[in-house]
Amino acid sequence: MRDTLRPRSRARTVAGTVAGVLAVAVAVTAGATFLPASEPRPVLTTTTAAVPAAGAGVYGPAGGPGSVKALQDRLRRLPGDHQAWAALGTAYVQQARITADPAYYTKAEQALGRAARLAPGDFAVLTGRAALAAGRHEFAEAARLARRATEANPYGAAAYGVLADSSTQLGDYAEATRAVRRMTELRPGVSSFTRASYDAELRGDTARARMLMEAALDDAFTSEDRAYCRYYLGELALRAGDLGAAERAYGEALRASPGFLPARAGLARAAALGGDLERAAAGYAEVVGRLPLAQYVVEYGEVVRKLGRDPSPQWAVLRAQKDLMAANGVRDDITWAEFEADHGSPDAAVRHAKAEYARNPNMVAADALAWALHKAGRSREALPYTREATALGWRNALIAHHRGVIEKASGRDANLFSSLATEYNPRFDPALPSLARFT
Repeated sequence: MRDTLRPRSRARTVAGTVAGVLAVAVAVTAGATFLPASEPRPVLTTTTAAVPAAGAGVYGPAGGPGSVKALQDRLRRLPGDHQAWAALGTAYVQQARITADPAYYTKAEQALGRAARLAPGDFAVLTGRAALAAGRHEFAEAARLARRATEANPYGAAAYGVLADSSTQLGDYAEATRAVRRMTELRPGVSSFTRASYDAELRGDTARARMLMEAALDDAFTSEDRAYCRYYLGELALRAGDLGAAERAYGEALRASPGFLPARAGLARAAALGGDLERAAAGYAEVVGRLPLAQYVVEYGEVVRKLGRDPSPQWAVLRAQKDLMAANGVRDDITWAEFEADHGSPDAAVRHAKAEYARNPNMVAADALAWALHKAGRSREALPYTREATALGWRNALIAHHRGVIEKASGRDANLFSSLATEYNPRFDPALPSLARFT
């Protein structure tokens, strides 16, 4: 069908295209690593679970198959539509997160490259390119592109979302807070409230983090957004050791969106921390069979190992994912720093952790480097990094546990941080470290 829209209708469609691409861009960067994402909310880890986009464009749910098909159809008719190319590229980034298939990043790069050739300074194009860079864990580039997008359009909330996520990954928490505040001023809602919740959590204010996540839930319109907010309310409860509240929140997330896999992973996590390892293993088997994200695979392997079984099949899946990610331009040193320190070669863990910290000097990277150095017998070298990881006041049981162990190994008083680990999360289990990492 030829494009015979009247000018007013065409303008509305173009505006919808921009809204769609920006909704997806806001959503996908939380996936980045902290992460993950792509998503309404950033998470400090490269092993984040996939979550849905916040909001939808005129082509269907943002980033979903329907939006991809509609954009492809439009571009067959209008190959010079740079905003549609940008929307398609960011939709592919979201698909990479939803499916755990990094081949979508290559497709996103092609679509966004086409958009950039047509309109290199367009704010939607810049925002989409920033989202792709964040999805590939290239956070310095993501922040650079996001800043350019805010210069091109100071009122574009999505670019501030990408900037907040990337700044968090880069350890620039003051910049992240400023970006979140500006995003909230421009577009108060699920995407900005969830980021503000995470910002508060990183600073140790869990009460405010919960309040902001509840505000996001109150604003959530789609079933996917409601599931997303319920899920993170469950994560806040889980990290505080309240397994009952966590399970209820995960259950509510699944009632809102029965196919929402992060909530199923949450139920498996809660079962494991509650001592029901068989139920946890069965839950993880289902989740990993449908979405083999590194975070889920490692959690599954640790549960299997605690059951006294061989986790090598899970580790083989993890290595296959590593190769697939690398082939599609995704660097994931943090996952391998953590995995090698806990389950493999301490020397390899140090190499990966140094590489990650050099690029993204955030609290998680500092903790990973500290723990890797400790496991390699270099506890005194680890001290400045473990202290950096705890400097902001984040109530993270695993990081507190690591500091306590490192302080003790260095001949210092470890009582404070050893007790803080239990205070932060009475259900914390050092034998299941990946379950205490952010998802």
